[in-house]
Amino acid sequence: MTNQELSQLLEPAIADLGLELVGIEFATGASGSLLRVYIDESTRGVTIDDCERASREISALLDVNDPVAGRYTLEVSSPGLERPLFTPAHFERFAGEQVKITVNLPIDGRRRFQGRIDAVDADRVAIEQDGKTVAIAHANIAKARLVPDYAALGLKPARSEEAVPAKPARRPAKRKV
Repeated sequence: MTNQELSQLLEPAIADLGLELVGIEFATGASGSLLRVYIDESTRGVTIDDCERASREISALLDVNDPVAGRYTLEVSSPGLERPLFTPAHFERFAGEQVKITVNLPIDGRRRFQGRIDAVDADRVAIEQDGKTVAIAHANIAKARLVPDYAALGLKPARSEEAVPAKPARRPAKRKV
């Protein structure tokens, strides 16, 4: 089952809880698969209780419909500060913000980009990176996340533009002869 089909299955149940389905990530690994479901609540943010309620509903739906083959771990999470962006609407909502994007097929030899979201349409997102505009097709985006300004959020001290003075060199101790 594709992420889109899985979203269509889960979205009504999550909406019934008063929550929004932000997106789904599915990753397979040597130790098993992980199904990560991102939820949000527009007025107050997501609480642990929201995640627990959504997890119970999602688990019940997955048990009945069995859309995921094999063993997997279900994780229900808020989008967090490094919010993943899945749809053109997500990019539009955060226009002007910094974003990291990984693409499936390289563009000018690159697969990773970081810059400010400049423009969004139905087919592509344009970011400004290093003074240049880079247009990336939505279909080519493997992963996209916001890059929060931790200093503006008060979570990290801002870097000073001034150079930090060098520490004075230590003088070796004088020896008595």
